[in-house]
Amino acid sequence: MNMSDALRLTNLRGTLKSAEPMARHVSWRAGGLAARFYAPADLDDLQAFLAQLPPREPLLFVGLGSNLLVRDGGFAGTVVLTHAAGLHPQMLGGRLYAEAGVAAPKIARFAARHDLAHAEFLAGIPGTVGGALAMNAGCYGGETWDLVERVVTIDRQGVLRTRERAEFDIGYRHCALRDGRRLGEDEWFAGAWFSLHAGDGDAARGRIRELLVRRIASQPLSLPNAGSVFRNPPGDHAARLIEACGLKGLARGGARVSEKHANFIVNPERRASAADIEGLIAEVRGRVLERTGVDLLPEVRIVGDAA
Repeated sequence: MNMSDALRLTNLRGTLKSAEPMARHVSWRAGGLAARFYAPADLDDLQAFLAQLPPREPLLFVGLGSNLLVRDGGFAGTVVLTHAAGLHPQMLGGRLYAEAGVAAPKIARFAARHDLAHAEFLAGIPGTVGGALAMNAGCYGGETWDLVERVVTIDRQGVLRTRERAEFDIGYRHCALRDGRRLGEDEWFAGAWFSLHAGDGDAARGRIRELLVRRIASQPLSLPNAGSVFRNPPGDHAARLIEACGLKGLARGGARVSEKHANFIVNPERRASAADIEGLIAEVRGRVLERTGVDLLPEVRIVGDAA
């Protein structure tokens, strides 16, 4: 009996796998297996897939796999891969619309091509629209929800809802529904409309180039990483505190605090386990707390079971 038969899944057009290595789908290139893994053909197919899953099935939506660590024991549920290279933004009703699986930098470039301003910072976010919405991702002075007019969510039954910005509690690296339903457990982002102002496309493209040059110069982009590990504490920067504690280059197993940017943990030889990375996060957090009194809060999501 194959997995589709066991779960009685029918009329699906996407790709369904079992025991899928999540190291292939997480930017740290580490982590365990997903019990089930589904890459939907499109949003309609995702609706059909979710409608057939058991109601208590653990679900994890993954885009580009940045900001995520799956423990070495794997994820005992279903992972849904939202990202697809063929997904692109589009103009709908005078607004820029993108599905959750669209890479955030595509929004910046699409907006610039259409002479729309203020989305340039999205070029520096190494994730998808869905992930950027879920954590209100930001960089270089901009935050995702500054641009959002309304969103589409999808629930466990595959039902789509259009929700206005006012239905969410938004903060620094924070997004939650005000009605008590839980993002990541009851509903997931399926798409968003962005409200952007008319601008100068050439200027926007120049700003994007400038931001990418800064990013390349300051971040260890050539090595597997998950972006910033810790949130910046009020009035300070996590990287400054970590560097001040002399923790650049600190290693555990195959994981290491980047010498280029102290708020990045890298997997330079792709041999780090998820436990190495999680242990190094805890060690950095503990040492900074001991020496400075500041408790750095991780912004990376850690899921699954220990080995």
